[in-house]
Amino acid sequence: MKSQEKILNKNNEGKFICVGLDTDINMIPSYLRKDPDGVFKFNKSIINATKNYAAAYKINFAFYERAGAKGITELEKTVELIPQDILSIADAKRGDIGNTSEMYAKSVYDHFRFDAITLHPYMGKDSLQPFLDFTDKMNFVLVLTSNPGAIDFEKLELKDGRFLYQNILQSVSEWNTNHNCGIVFGATKLEELKANISNFDNLSILLPGVGAQGGSLEDVSKTFSENKRKNYLVNISRGIIYKSSGEDFAEVARDEIVSLNKISSGN
Repeated sequence: MKSQEKILNKNNEGKFICVGLDTDINMIPSYLRKDPDGVFKFNKSIINATKNYAAAYKINFAFYERAGAKGITELEKTVELIPQDILSIADAKRGDIGNTSEMYAKSVYDHFRFDAITLHPYMGKDSLQPFLDFTDKMNFVLVLTSNPGAIDFEKLELKDGRFLYQNILQSVSEWNTNHNCGIVFGATKLEELKANISNFDNLSILLPGVGAQGGSLEDVSKTFSENKRKNYLVNISRGIIYKSSGEDFAEVARDEIVSLNKISSGN
C-alpha cells in the first residue's frame, strides 16, 4: 500500500491524529526510567493502546540518537511495532548533496522501513531527489514550521511579493509528479494556513504545533473542513504520550486520542 493511501484511508475512517513518539527518558513514568528497556516498553504500551485510533506515528530521531547504539536499537524495535496499515514517519529532517541524500534515503526506507520522512528544502530539488525516487513513500518537505524562528527565513518577502515559504510550496507541488510529496505546515500559523490551503493541490499535509506550542486542533480541523479537504495529519506528541505520568499512562493516552479524533472529525 502506498503511503498516501494509508493517510487517506485513515482520514476516511475519521482519524487525523499522528502520535509523536518523541520519547524522553526523563519524561516517562518513574518506574520505567529504572528499566534498561524503559523507553521501548513505554513506546510499546503507547502503540498498543492507540493503534486502533491513530492515523500515523512520527518518530523523532533526535530522541533516540542521543542514546547512541542503544537508542538506535530502541528506534528499530519501535518501528517494527507500528501496524502496516498505519503510516510511520521518520522525523529526521534530512537534505544534503545527492550521494549523501541517497544514503540517508536508503537508511530510512530500506533499513528502518519507514513509510515517510521529513525533509528540508534548503539545498534544492537535487538534494531531495533520492527520496522522491521512492515512489511508494511520502516525503514531507518543510514549508512553514511551527516554531517562532520560522519568521527568520521562511517568511522573507521575495521580489514578486510572495514569501519564501510560498515559493517552496509551489516548488514542492511541481515536484509531486509521483504523488509522493507532502509538506510540513505549522498548526500555529493559522492565518497563513487559511490563506494558502487552496494552493496545497493534492499534497499530503503534516501539521505540528498543536498543544504545547499553542496551535488549535479545532481551528485547524475547521479550516480543512470548510475547504472540503482531507489528506492531512495533525501531529501531537506531549499532549498524548505524557498526558499521565502514572502507571495508567497508556490508557490515558488512548482516551485522549479518542477525544482528539472526535474534535478533528467534527463530532
